[in-house]
Amino acid sequence: MESFPRHQCLIYEGAPSRHLPAMAAVAREKLHQNYRCLYLNSPPMVAGMRSYMAAAGVDIAHEVGKGSLVMSSERSHLAEGRFDVERMLLGLEEAIQQALRDGYAGLWATGDMTWELGEGKDFSKLLEYEWRLEKIFGKYPELSGICQYHASTMPREAMRHGLVAHPSIFFNETLSMVNPHYVRLERFSSAEAQNAELDSVIGRLCHPEGVF
Repeated sequence: MESFPRHQCLIYEGAPSRHLPAMAAVAREKLHQNYRCLYLNSPPMVAGMRSYMAAAGVDIAHEVGKGSLVMSSERSHLAEGRFDVERMLLGLEEAIQQALRDGYAGLWATGDMTWELGEGKDFSKLLEYEWRLEKIFGKYPELSGICQYHASTMPREAMRHGLVAHPSIFFNETLSMVNPHYVRLERFSSAEAQNAELDSVIGRLCHPEGVF
């Protein structure tokens, strides 16, 4: 039986860079576990991730050279600048299969959702993407990852969707929790994402120092 959900979300506000040490620590541990690690974000964040991983003792040139570590700002999953759910999921599934063919234990992936949606920022497709992504997590036990939800760059409805669509919430490299607000697809209704109580939950998640 699976001990902990592998599909996690990080919900936060403020400077994205303050979460880089935690992401670097998780990526380093996954590399040690023989996972291929995929980091998707803006060019400044990719540069920051490289710096923090190097400071954590990771030989960046070696890991990138052998294909264990992939850090990219490329958005080839966009179709004419628009977020293409099908293309994104097909690319992820291919990446999992390739990692396994290359002898890795699995794939660990993380990315900033606002960045992944492209300049058009069409948040209307976000919930569909997360539900379908959850099915891929069910199909591939070798997949784990963190979807990053930046409250300062996303509309409230998108933040609610992110909260209810993830089985687990990530805080830092030593603390995650099972998400009590997660709703399975077959039980989801539009009323779930209109629940104003979720806004206060999101607020507390953005300031976890007041919770723990």
